[in-house]
Amino acid sequence: MKSGKRRRIISSIPIYLMALPGLLYLLINNYVPMGGLVVAFKNFSAKKGIWGSDWAGFKNFKFLFQTKDAWIITRNTICYNLAFIVLGTVLTVTVAILLNEIRSKKAGRLYQSVILLPYLVSWVIISYLVYAFLSAESGFINNTVLSAAGKESVSWYNEAKYWPVILVIVYLWQSTGYHSIVYYASVVGIDKSYYEAAELEGAGPWQKIRYITLPLLRPTIITMVMLSVGKIFYSDFGLFYQIPMNSGTLLRTTNVIDTYVYRGLLQQGNIGMSAAAGLYQSCVGFVVVLCANMLVRRIDRDSAFF
Repeated sequence: MKSGKRRRIISSIPIYLMALPGLLYLLINNYVPMGGLVVAFKNFSAKKGIWGSDWAGFKNFKFLFQTKDAWIITRNTICYNLAFIVLGTVLTVTVAILLNEIRSKKAGRLYQSVILLPYLVSWVIISYLVYAFLSAESGFINNTVLSAAGKESVSWYNEAKYWPVILVIVYLWQSTGYHSIVYYASVVGIDKSYYEAAELEGAGPWQKIRYITLPLLRPTIITMVMLSVGKIFYSDFGLFYQIPMNSGTLLRTTNVIDTYVYRGLLQQGNIGMSAAAGLYQSCVGFVVVLCANMLVRRIDRDSAFF
């Protein structure tokens, strides 16, 4: 009995060695830094260090909950992420299905490269591209589109009401190509015999998408949505800080938890507060994932994470 177990362990050594780099990465990058969470409960002093700093209890968390902006930044963070999840999922699935309909390999590779390119561009560069469109003096929208329509120019960087739409459009343009790759890989992996059988029954393109592609994509869609839901209290810092050019007049609609903490850190230098914000986001994200998984288990047990 012992010799058989020993042989199984020895035969599994190559697998353990292959997994070792990934396990070391998780240990060093994800688990070792967790000791630093204690900073969220301390008045951190670089001179005293993490363990020597004085305890502050939950005072660092008051920065997030006792300010007049607490409701605004929470509302913005959740609403933007909900819009990104819903619209992003619909758009990425659509793009993946359209890419699968391209029969020419060269054209398919060209389209994949084109839609993936924005994801590889820095937010700083994208912010200047957006500025080239929205600049009040020399922007394309004011000088070409609005002037041709006979309408007055808009001071985009001083009008907060336009930015929920602008930020959603910029996010979708930048991220759709990258996120559609996962769905495209799932669509390509669908057995072609399903489509051939549907064609023999007289099914058209829409019927094949509705009754074959979308049902078989459901596990992938659920997984991707749940991963996104887990980060619903996080936001892309570059999108909300760089694209609006850090304009103070737009903070009502562009300020989210991450940018709020960053600005507070610059003004106050309070490292404990920023650590408290990160812990708060992680805990809330964990709870949201648990709730989402419970909901998925009730609807489709096989698609749940656990």
